[in-house]
Amino acid sequence: MGKGFQMKKKFKRIYEYKCTITGEAFETTKEAPNPGELVTVQAYYQLNPDKDDRPEAIKKQVGTIEALGEAEEQDEDQEQEQEQQ
Repeated sequence: MGKGFQMKKKFKRIYEYKCTITGEAFETTKEAPNPGELVTVQAYYQLNPDKDDRPEAIKKQVGTIEALGEAEEQDEDQEQEQEQQ
């Protein structure tokens, strides 16, 4: 351990993108060559169900999460409608 030795701290740049189909925001550490073509995994499998090779357990888990998200959106819509009345 010598004096004056300092390690440089690496700077990682974070790129933020939005899915062109769902509008879901996500971050990555690599710059996308075509950001207009980025889609989430969920959106990809919705567009290409024949290529969905995930295990059934994962499909069920994701399906439950999707159902919960849709239910929350419906609740928010109902609350907004009630506020407007």
